[in-house]
Formats: sequence, structure tokens, C-alpha cells
Amino acid sequence: MGLPDSSQDLSTEMEVDAFRRIFPLRFFERHLSESLRPDARPLGKARDTIVNPGLVSTADGSALAKIGSTTMLAAIRMEVMTPSTDSPDEGCIALEFHMPPICSPTVRPGRPADAAPVISKRLTDTILSSGMIDLKELCLVSGKAAWMGYLDIYCLNADGALFDAALLSAVAAFSNLEIPVVALNDNGRIVAISGGKDEDNASIIEKKAVNKEKRKLTLKNIPFSLTCILHKNYILADPTTEEESIMDTLVTVVLDASDQLVSLYKSGGTVLAYSSAVKSCVELARKRAKELKQILGEMDID
Repeated sequence: MGLPDSSQDLSTEMEVDAFRRIFPLRFFERHLSESLRPDARPLGKARDTIVNPGLVSTADGSALAKIGSTTMLAAIRMEVMTPSTDSPDEGCIALEFHMPPICSPTVRPGRPADAAPVISKRLTDTILSSGMIDLKELCLVSGKAAWMGYLDIYCLNADGALFDAALLSAVAAFSNLEIPVVALNDNGRIVAISGGKDEDNASIIEKKAVNKEKRKLTLKNIPFSLTCILHKNYILADPTTEEESIMDTLVTVVLDASDQLVSLYKSGGTVLAYSSAVKSCVELARKRAKELKQILGEMDID
């Protein structure tokens, strides 16, 4: 008696899967009409989020962030540079976002993903405009030496809301960052002190230390983001790749730790972002920011 039921269930599953592939928009709209998504999430709910700091031992700061299946690995390497004459008391942050072929079947070997430079630019603008990092804190000797922070973010799995996951990994990596110990050598140049405790290192640190121990950056106005899809009268928070490919009107809201708007970005699409829809997206972003603060709470981010 069990065989017919099992066969019927299998047939039904195959029909649903076929309908989803042939008519993806109709499939999703049937779920939206019931205020539910195919993965059983309510329309305004983000996916489960995990942050693991300090996974790259060779970096000065690192973190892995997962939002659903979307996975980002961020790593920071600090180097001493000569500051520009326009900003002699400031260091610099250089960010690059990478999408290797392993992250998505749409990314081909030897051909950079079109989204990578766009996300790099948006991340750089967000981090600098939010005021999260005081570049003056990266100064070592005014006009002579300052820190250059190289932040590389690797997308390991691209399943929607790439900007949100990349920004979260960047924030977590900066919170994990420990600025190396440096000192003046006999030639008057700033040099990094190795982890060893040999006599040469000890004498340099004792006589000409610029900073005697590793230190953390002071992070302020930390940005949190949420990407939403606008489709007819529906607003979907934290979309998957499948949802983004079917309903292409995306709005990303970035708020700081005080719930002040840092930026609002709309990438194309056929749906107009009316003020009521924007307000709803901002409200969803506020709720999401509270969730992310709790997730990052163990990392002492205020």
C-alpha cells in the first residue's frame, strides 16, 4: 500500500520542480500571495547569519561571514607607507572584492565577474563615508609614515545579497584587526617588529618604539546593510540568487549604529521605489541592524 503513495509523492515533487523551472515567476508569486517564500521564510525575514573572526592566521585581521548560503571571507594586511602631501596625518584603506569561479556557475575562469568592481566601489564608499574608521588613527609619524590597510574580500559562495555579506565580513575583519608593532630603525625608517623576542627586536622597541604592542582600531558608526527586492506590492528582505534573477528591482539600505542613513542604492529594475516602499525598506533595515549587532556582540563591537 505504501508504494503507490510514495510514487505519487515523487510525481508531485517532480511536477512542482518542473513548474518552478518553467514558470519561475508564477511559482514565486503563488508563494508571495500567501506572504511566504519557497524557503519558508516570511517576506521580511533575513536568512540565518554566522560570523567567525580570525580564521586567516597570516592576516592582521580576518573574518568569515555567512548569510544563508552566501559566504564571504575577508582578510586585512597592514603595511607602512608614506602618506600623501594632501593628508600627511592620515593612513589609507584599499579594498578589493574577488569573485573566483568557485563562487558561482555564472563566473567563468579567466573572465572577471561584472559585479566585482561595482561591489568593490560600493564597499569602499560605504566604509569611508560612514566614518567607521578614523584614518588619522592610522598615522604613525606625521608626513613620514602611516598605515595602508589592504582589505581583500573573497566570495566563496554567491547566493544573493552579496553586498550585505561582504560588508558584514569587512566590519568583522576590522573588529578582529590587530595593528602590528613597529619602530624606528637606525636609518630612521619605520619597520615592523617580528613576533620573535630576539635582542635586536627588544632594543629597537625599547629605544625607538612607535607603538610598543599590538592594538585594536577604534570603530565608530559601524554600517549595517540590508538588500530588499521590490516586486509589485511585495518587499522581500535578503533575497537569494534565484529571487534576484526573477525579480530584478533591488534596493540596498545602509544604516550606521545610530540608525542614521548612510546610503540608499537602487540597482535598475522596472519597479519604482516610491517613498512608502523606501520607508518600509528602511524599517526592515533597522530591524536587521539590531540582529547584526547581537551577532557581532561577542566581538565587542559597540
